[in-house]
Amino acid sequence: MWKPTNQPATPGRPAEPERPSTSTAATTAPVVSMSEPGAAPRPVTTTTSDQATIGKSLVIKGEVTGSESLYIDGRVEGSINLSGNRVTIGRNGVVAANINAREIVVLGKVRGNLTASDRVDIRSDGSLTGDVVAARISIEDGAFFKGGIDIRKGGSKPEEVTKAVSSSSPEPAIAARA
Repeated sequence: MWKPTNQPATPGRPAEPERPSTSTAATTAPVVSMSEPGAAPRPVTTTTSDQATIGKSLVIKGEVTGSESLYIDGRVEGSINLSGNRVTIGRNGVVAANINAREIVVLGKVRGNLTASDRVDIRSDGSLTGDVVAARISIEDGAFFKGGIDIRKGGSKPEEVTKAVSSSSPEPAIAARA
């Protein structure tokens, strides 16, 4: 796999979108970002340039809503609702909130329930105390997780999943998988 040499070597932090310039490196940048948009799920990068950042020294108490991705390196208490976007809790991030987003990546500490329409990633330095509802989940070695996991298919309704799990059939493992 080709590794770009002009990218920052800081793992876990989303890369800044490159600004076009007249140098020859600018002609290579669009090829890198568009060649295989999902081939490597490990790096935390965004595909759009719309991303907000909450820095290390910021403390937010209340409700966070919006229509862009969010990188949290500070402290957030309350609720976070960015349903069509990605929420990344950085290594310095401390969140005491319920989070609702398309994709949630945990590198720092989170206390609250996570609801993701696509996926939840808990990286090796990450810590999550709370329940997870998502279509996919990934927990790396070394990560801390305490809570429950509810895997839901993209179009299923919550009532259908609840009935299947709470059913008193003699084979509950098969009912939960159906």
